[in-house]
Amino acid sequence: MHLSKTLTILAGSAWLASAAPSAGLSKKSDVRLIKTSPEDPGTWVTEDEKITLTAQGKNFVDITDITDPEVLALLSAPDSEEVTIAARAVTYPTSATRQSIANPLLSQVSTTNPQSWLKTLTDFHNRYYRSSYGTQAGDWLFSTIKTVASPNPAITVTKFTHSYNQPSIIVKIPGNSSSLVIVSAHYDSTAGSSTARAPGADDNGSGVVVLLEALRILSSTKFSPKNTLEFHFYSGEEGGLLGSAAVFSSYKSSAKPILAVLNQDMAGYSPSGKLAVYTDYVDSSLTAFVRVVAGAYIGATNTDKCGYGCSDHASARSNGFPAAYVGDETIKDSTPYLHSDKDAYETIMWPAVLRHSKFVLAFLVEASYI
Repeated sequence: MHLSKTLTILAGSAWLASAAPSAGLSKKSDVRLIKTSPEDPGTWVTEDEKITLTAQGKNFVDITDITDPEVLALLSAPDSEEVTIAARAVTYPTSATRQSIANPLLSQVSTTNPQSWLKTLTDFHNRYYRSSYGTQAGDWLFSTIKTVASPNPAITVTKFTHSYNQPSIIVKIPGNSSSLVIVSAHYDSTAGSSTARAPGADDNGSGVVVLLEALRILSSTKFSPKNTLEFHFYSGEEGGLLGSAAVFSSYKSSAKPILAVLNQDMAGYSPSGKLAVYTDYVDSSLTAFVRVVAGAYIGATNTDKCGYGCSDHASARSNGFPAAYVGDETIKDSTPYLHSDKDAYETIMWPAVLRHSKFVLAFLVEASYI
């Protein structure tokens, strides 16, 4: 993590007129083009400068490899606009209706496995997306996911490779429909430099183990969804949403029928004891459905805004897919150890991880029947 009306994209959109921010900018060697706000035309920065921005708590999106004018236009769309492409607009339920299916599954959620998984994740020196440690963490995560998914042979686990070494990982539970419901979490970490110790316990090892726990239960019970379910584990989020940008670019090109993307970034530090639902740069209808599910299964939620490009839901949004974002706490009460070597295993509040695991599992069950 860095800290409605439906829009039909038209070639003549005012945003499209400024959709190629690199056009008037002079490129230096070994630099990347980033945006820090919808209005920002783009700035060339070095990798070290990106790391410094993250350490300063400044959000950005790396747009160097984005060539789709529609995506660039939506990255310049203000927060006030609903940018889900009209053909992908979804009508979400206004109440939870699958408790008889979900509750027996939720009773199986525990923190036993998440504690073990998170200990291993945080034992890597860091999970920086361009380091050998980050690649090793990706290899371990891929192997672990395959083990977790193994009780159900219908589940597929694949690596989505990038121009850098750390892969993203995609898990698919096939349903009766090709329509997709996606839950996501990034697994890379950062703490001020490419070589710094960055255990990334809350950001975002906690989100990773929440998804793993939901996958464990759905796999072991051989849950058969109506809609196809996918679990996305992104690399390169701390580098400017790189992994998710590439994945959703591919999905847009393939015209994947995505019903919902729920991003989970930070799930292990919550003094309030309430899940936080973020309301900026998201699909408002999907976010309302997120609140419905949370209210039915885990209780009241907090509300906050996290700013431009704060996590991977922004990549789904900029490709025109309905996206929502939940975290463990509001910004002002979130972990004080973010992006430091103190974001350690020992700081995790396990009741928060348990709460998020139940929520994500409930969301998957409810959304699988949209």
